[in-house]
Amino acid sequence: MTKGQELAFEHYWPQAGLQLADGMISPETVFGRSAPLVFEIGFGMGQSLLEMAERESDKDFIGVEVHKPGVGRLLMGMGEAELSNVRAYCDDAVEVLEQCIPDGALSRVQVYFPDPWHKKKHHKRRLIQPGFVALLRRKLKAGGVLHLATDWENYAEHMLEVMEAAPGYRNQAGQGQFSPRPEWRPLTKFEQRGQRLGHGVWDLLYQTV
Repeated sequence: MTKGQELAFEHYWPQAGLQLADGMISPETVFGRSAPLVFEIGFGMGQSLLEMAERESDKDFIGVEVHKPGVGRLLMGMGEAELSNVRAYCDDAVEVLEQCIPDGALSRVQVYFPDPWHKKKHHKRRLIQPGFVALLRRKLKAGGVLHLATDWENYAEHMLEVMEAAPGYRNQAGQGQFSPRPEWRPLTKFEQRGQRLGHGVWDLLYQTV
């Protein structure tokens, strides 16, 4: 934690921080309005989440990240940009979804560049698994969107296999297809560098049915 991140926690956590221990939330109460709710899992240092919240001010955003410096950086950026449509959990995403997010509350779920656990013996640790996407299906409203992105081709294929078999979802690009990057997902510096080096990024967009 940098000094700035620590100060951001002191200043902004009381109004922007959400806690697992507080249990089930009412999004309308949390944000003081009724708006489409976007839920991002593993936002890293929060840069793209901040960009989206600023650009899509008609939506409310909840981010979950277990890395405390990342949460501190998000809070700092949120304060600097005077954003009122962002909230954060510093907890495990599965526990937050199960204990804090009402069924059918989410318009969009974003999982960008999750840990690929690239060794075959670790594949079972990958976040995108049948049980997890079934949980997300419950939390998404009808017509809601699950957006996944990865820069590991093997994980992209794994995601596609899991999602194509998952009940209650429709692939927006067509069966067995990856999607182009939608305009709402900012291009990260890491991704721009990867593009220059010829590295691939795979997006998957599934709508609930």
